[in-house]
Amino acid sequence: MNVNKRTEKLAKKGPPSSKHGHGGHAKHAPPPASPVVPVAPQAAALVRATCNSTAYYDVCVSALAADPSSTTADVRGLSAIAVSVAAANASGAAQAAAALANGTAPLAAGDGTVQALLRACAGKYGDARDALAAAKESMGQQDYDLATVHVSAGAEYPQVCKALFRRQRPGAYPAELAAREEALNKLCSVALDIIALLTSSPSPSNNS
Repeated sequence: MNVNKRTEKLAKKGPPSSKHGHGGHAKHAPPPASPVVPVAPQAAALVRATCNSTAYYDVCVSALAADPSSTTADVRGLSAIAVSVAAANASGAAQAAAALANGTAPLAAGDGTVQALLRACAGKYGDARDALAAAKESMGQQDYDLATVHVSAGAEYPQVCKALFRRQRPGAYPAELAAREEALNKLCSVALDIIALLTSSPSPSNNS
């Protein structure tokens, strides 16, 4: 029995030399691919450089990096992304104000004046959304001056909402709308700063 066990052990020792070859194969198995990594640093560098020219660097980087197309966009593309993010914010604020006005939150329940103010706010945020959509259209036509006017209007409309509350219901301005107004103001500021980069750089078509 001891002899048999020894021969079994010797027999098992033979295959390792051929298994050794297999071990080589396992070592050469490629690591998981990460195709985004080579492109990201260059794209991130342009986003950072662009956002360095804005008043709200962190807001700018966060807004632009959230859009996958920022990885291949030039400065004009980044400005369009900034305007789109601001428009989405205004649209969300319009919906939030309308929901508050419809009494889905206790704030407006039983107070006709507050409900009317919230409906007015929903309209103002809707105007802001439309102004920002018009800005994006103007940018598509490379009319950056008009785009600037539209973005500025987009930032100003929500301030009317706050002013109405201050006059008629001081202290009743909803915290949610206050936060959205501040966010929209910063996003519009970022968009204006990036558009300014386009207006200050020489037009590639003017080479004469």
